[in-house]
Amino acid sequence: MTNELKETFAGGPGATTPAPPAPPAPAALAAKVRTLAPSMTRSMQRVAEAVADDPAGCAALTVTGLAELTGTSEATVVRTARLLGYPGYRDLRLALAGLAAQQQSGRAPAITTDIAVDDPMADVVAKLAYDEQQTLADTAAGLDTVQLAAAVSALAGARRTDVYGVGASGLVAQDLTQKLLRIGLLAHAHSDPHLAVTNAVQLRSGDVAIAITHSGSTGDVIEPLRVAFEHGATTVAVTGRPDSPVTQYADHVLTTSTARESELRPAAMSSRTGQLLVVDCLFVGVAQRTYDAAAPALAASYEALAHRHRAGRKGP
Repeated sequence: MTNELKETFAGGPGATTPAPPAPPAPAALAAKVRTLAPSMTRSMQRVAEAVADDPAGCAALTVTGLAELTGTSEATVVRTARLLGYPGYRDLRLALAGLAAQQQSGRAPAITTDIAVDDPMADVVAKLAYDEQQTLADTAAGLDTVQLAAAVSALAGARRTDVYGVGASGLVAQDLTQKLLRIGLLAHAHSDPHLAVTNAVQLRSGDVAIAITHSGSTGDVIEPLRVAFEHGATTVAVTGRPDSPVTQYADHVLTTSTARESELRPAAMSSRTGQLLVVDCLFVGVAQRTYDAAAPALAASYEALAHRHRAGRKGP
């Protein structure tokens, strides 16, 4: 790609080499495990699940001890630590010790029971509220702010932005485009796969294409992002699977929390919560970068609709 914007973000001519990402904070460890576990080998999953379930116990173990506990090898333990974002097992142990200390600080026990068919409405509200809060916390903890800032920069300077999503993700795509339109930016949401591809063909350097897909494997979203990528647009993927097929066509990947699915709570509900947080972060970041133009545009759109929201309007 010869796109100057991509060269800047990817370390092209004149760009500085970004510092390696810092290891996740202790509080982000559990969120990281939930996000990455589906892409791990089964042996690595056993290590990740062990450290997330019992941080205090695992913090006391050597790399050999953790390997024996999980029925894996020392090499697997080290690979798991690195996949979770830590330079080595020693750094992971320090994070586990910090997480254990946080858990022992008197925090109220979490609500973890799935919603049952006969749950009273008060319990349904409490469980849904907890799950929404956890999804937001996990997404915030795992969001790569370097990638987020790069995506914001691209959006702020884009000639045009196309956003792809189907189903629940399509609703999030519409939310983002409506926000961008209110601050005077040209943006379109595409849920029809044919229309999405025909529009992606028109994109070029200086444009932005965003794919929103929790699974990262939705073909109707991947195809237009691939076309946009091949035509030189800056591409962004918002997904719950950082190693999924959609990311191979994304210049910037923004990871959401892995949804906890149950019989009465489809994954789409939980994934949408994390996606909306990412969308809000993108919008606020762009509004900050373009404040001189965004503030008057927001005021104008508010004023244009104000008469529709005034209570007590008199009839003709």
